[in-house]
Amino acid sequence: MHTRGVNYDTGFADLPSRRAGHSTHEPFDPAEVARDMRVIRDDLRCTAVRITGQYADRLKTAATAAADAGLEVWLSPFTCDVTTGELLAVIADCAAHAERLRQGGAEVVMVTGSEVSMMTDGFLPGETLRERVPRLGEGIALVPDKVNTFLAEAVALVRERFGGRVTYSSLPFEQVDWTIFDLVATDAGYRSAATAATYRESVRALVAQARELGKPFSVNEFGCVTYRGAADAGERGDAVVEWSERGPAARLTREVVRDEEEQARYLREVLAILDEEGVDAAFWYTFARWDLPGGFDVASPGVVKVLDGGAGWAPKASFAALADVYGRMDA
Repeated sequence: MHTRGVNYDTGFADLPSRRAGHSTHEPFDPAEVARDMRVIRDDLRCTAVRITGQYADRLKTAATAAADAGLEVWLSPFTCDVTTGELLAVIADCAAHAERLRQGGAEVVMVTGSEVSMMTDGFLPGETLRERVPRLGEGIALVPDKVNTFLAEAVALVRERFGGRVTYSSLPFEQVDWTIFDLVATDAGYRSAATAATYRESVRALVAQARELGKPFSVNEFGCVTYRGAADAGERGDAVVEWSERGPAARLTREVVRDEEEQARYLREVLAILDEEGVDAAFWYTFARWDLPGGFDVASPGVVKVLDGGAGWAPKASFAALADVYGRMDA
């Protein structure tokens, strides 16, 4: 595996949370971000980081810190409950910054959005993400045309400003036209009880599809959370969290048993499959979930536990597992 990475959230929020002044990374401290990037490179043994989030200024700050740390930067706007015009403005701003980093010698991949059909106004019924999720089946047949029309505009905008490689973080039902991109990439890299029997074959098929197009294949998200049985839940592990109307986590909907070893074991098993099947790039989701501190960390896929009261973070068993696997791949 050539590119060994982790996701890093700079702050994400749906519309109700933004109205209440909340995001998923608070406080956002540039000095702490720079320290995290050095940890990702030196301690986690990553070669790359996928930087996600809602706000262009934060994305650019983190991207600069990642480049300064010697990481390959995947600059990946991940917005929620915005219009396509607003998303394109963020993408354009980030693309110009990505080119400045590239001209300065950094390896940079520009990602033209993430899961736009779910996260952005106008692709599916519902004015907000909270309204769209339960109505996912409605209008889904129209999604591919809408998504590809948007992506064609986004790619043209990016290539006017950025001379490096371009991709998009996709969902399977979006049926992306990959011919306009340099890499094929998916956010749907999660293994769960529902997909375990076919997971390897599905990865193999996606790699083969990318190879037919002459392009590398990246799994931009894979992971699980930190309680017993979470490996079976896959990307739905944080469903045990009940969120307040104002944004922050309110409580867990049921009692769960913390199990860092299950998360670490899942990480090793899935990374082995991705490597064996020829995936070119992979990004564990995620470094930290700042919106799930303290006791809520059982529902976090982070490789570090965010401490209560903004008191920093502590590495989990998955941190050591990721460093070990990536270190052996680098040997």
